[in-house]
Amino acid sequence: MTTAPESGKAVPESRRTALIVFAWLWVGLPLAYGLYELVRKATQLFTG
Repeated sequence: MTTAPESGKAVPESRRTALIVFAWLWVGLPLAYGLYELVRKATQLFTG
């Protein structure tokens, strides 16, 4: 039985965490803005 060799280029944990936070912000901020605009326009549509 063999195991995959380690690449030897381990990413530091703090750098990985920063990358995950950045990725979530990259996706989450436009999504939040889109949902905000959706609710705002739906409110205008149904209330006149």
